[in-house]
Amino acid sequence: MLAAFISRVLRRVAQKSARRVLVASRNSSNDATFEIEKCDLHLLEEGPPVTTVLTRAEGLKYYRMMLTVRRMELKADQLYKQKFIRGFCHLCDGQEACCVGLEAGINPSDHLITSYRAHGMCYTRGLSVRSILTELTGRRGGCAKGKGGSMHMYTKNFYGGNGIVGAQGPLGAGIALACKYKGNNEICLTLYGDGAANQGQIAEAFNMAALWKLPCVFICENNLYAMGTSAERAAASTDYYKRGNFIPGLKVDGMDVLCVREATKFAADYCRSGKGPILMELQTYRYHGHSMSDPGVSYRTREEIQEVRSKRDPIVILQDRMVNSKLATVEELKEIGTEVKKEIDDAAQFATSDPEPRLEELGHHVYSSDSSFEVRGANPWIKFKSIS
Repeated sequence: MLAAFISRVLRRVAQKSARRVLVASRNSSNDATFEIEKCDLHLLEEGPPVTTVLTRAEGLKYYRMMLTVRRMELKADQLYKQKFIRGFCHLCDGQEACCVGLEAGINPSDHLITSYRAHGMCYTRGLSVRSILTELTGRRGGCAKGKGGSMHMYTKNFYGGNGIVGAQGPLGAGIALACKYKGNNEICLTLYGDGAANQGQIAEAFNMAALWKLPCVFICENNLYAMGTSAERAAASTDYYKRGNFIPGLKVDGMDVLCVREATKFAADYCRSGKGPILMELQTYRYHGHSMSDPGVSYRTREEIQEVRSKRDPIVILQDRMVNSKLATVEELKEIGTEVKKEIDDAAQFATSDPEPRLEELGHHVYSSDSSFEVRGANPWIKFKSIS
């Protein structure tokens, strides 16, 4: 059943992708108009537009960002196998259109919280590749000083990376409550996976957000598999965009950065208007297994993965659009690829040579701003000083 579903999706997307390229029209030397897939709607009379304009500058920016996330994740895979990275490590290659499209649809002052598959969101929220890879290797130059690792990275208006499945749901609602309380016209994007969608705390967050009309965009990244279990085996209803019941929802092509961007803009405008929360389901796919300990082929076939790579890859979709509409040349995109490779290689070199945190720093940064105090270690005779 799952194989048939994936096959239908692939055929539909392949046909629509081809049609989108054909209808692209040049408005000027610097932009082009494209058709994008219509979103399925729940409790909404109108949804995002079905056409959008992509400028050359935007296209090059999105391409560079998606390629950076892809190669950063592949480098993390390599560093993990070389044992520079230890512990949990969840990669998001294949889902690049989600993180880049979401960021393109909101303001830098808006807020975002996500699950443990967070590396791409870390980058699009403003962390450098060097600070991400160095955090993965547990070194002092990491964005969390080497003490957070893969699942716990943070920056301004980005709240992680959360290791507990679904825990970010109520936290995101709380961030949205703060936005409403302050009256700053900001919103919070709260992301979770199709597996976490079955958590009770997600339903509780829906209820509170709807009661208080919080400016929260709940986003289910549906990559079809909750760890090693297909969505159809784990959920009685796989219409995740309808799971809010009383909350309006959208089902979005999560492999198309433009579709994600326009849906995010629509959802953000909805929340800013004071109507309360909205739910988005991004239909996407991860190429790696659930984590680095999962080969990813015991519950799906290699052929399935390869078929998605060949027909729905988000980077290839954007690349074809840009080249066919003459927004960029193949040579320009290759040059970007060369620059990205060098950036990743330089970051990896730093991440494997930077020193580890000193033991006495273990108690630092318990609070963001407070006078220093002592933190007990493994026994009463070991003390660490906490410095904000």
